[in-house]
Amino acid sequence: MLSSLSVLGSGSGLLAAESSRDNFVDLDVSTNWWIGLGVAIALMLAADLYRHRDDHEPTPREATIETLIWISFGLAFSVVVLFGFGDDGGAAFGEYISGYLIEKSLSIDNVFVWSILFSSMSIPLKYQHRVLFWGIFGALALRLVFILIGSELIKRFAFVLVFFGLFLIWSGFKIIRHREDEGDNTSTAGLGLLKRIMPVTDELDGHNFFTMKNGVRTATPLFAALIVIELTDVIFAFDSVPAVLAVSDEPFIVFASNAFAILGLRAMYFLLANARERFHYLSHGLGGILIFVGIKMTLSLWYHLNTFLSLAIIVAMLIAAVVFSELKNRSLEAEKSAA
Repeated sequence: MLSSLSVLGSGSGLLAAESSRDNFVDLDVSTNWWIGLGVAIALMLAADLYRHRDDHEPTPREATIETLIWISFGLAFSVVVLFGFGDDGGAAFGEYISGYLIEKSLSIDNVFVWSILFSSMSIPLKYQHRVLFWGIFGALALRLVFILIGSELIKRFAFVLVFFGLFLIWSGFKIIRHREDEGDNTSTAGLGLLKRIMPVTDELDGHNFFTMKNGVRTATPLFAALIVIELTDVIFAFDSVPAVLAVSDEPFIVFASNAFAILGLRAMYFLLANARERFHYLSHGLGGILIFVGIKMTLSLWYHLNTFLSLAIIVAMLIAAVVFSELKNRSLEAEKSAA
């Protein structure tokens, strides 16, 4: 079956993915690169787990420092990519940075949804890091599966780029029309699904995911929150993975950029969770990015936009969203002062 599909692909312009994606870097990634990336991720997660071994409420200063550290790790890996792949290092660097920035930007929206979920489920702030930490394992595994499947589909059937692109454009318009209560439906559905599988108590037992109640092993609200967080990541992965595949079709680059962007989400959550009202135009910026990469992906069968030009456009959209949000904040503050 696969051989017949390959023959079909070699004879059709729409199915010949290789000819349509020649402008993207084609790396010879050895097993050692994957092992090295896995070891680096494991060490960073272990250090983070040790750092937060006690349950406490992160301070704004602590969250800021950790966010900067995680960003520095992500940028440091881009240097490894730049010098580690020889002549292809420059192109790989551009694709990695583009993917990292796209994933990091879209993750900000994920952070705000987490805030709504934790609030609706009454999870104490000091336990939220534990939930997010263990949720990261599921997120990384899920992204790797999505990336490998998506990358293989693109290589075998280039026409799926059109469907991915149109989906991103639709997702972009959906993000622009964000509702304030987004996340509530996911929370309700997630809890309902978990209660069908196992008993769930409304009482916390410290930072434990499970407890014994009336002789029965029961899930605590923390485990319920973990399940809901994983469900939200499934939803966000449908947007973010195709978005990164629009700027690179190299699985290693796509996964690495996703991984380093996701690893810093916990610190970013504690930094930005309560600042949603200050980013009035963030959804417009993120929606615009998805629409842009969707158009780029849809047209990539016939036209390739330079990676660094794409990166510049994405950065410009983010800066515009922040600048216009700040201008809006100043206008609102001026109106309050005048009143």
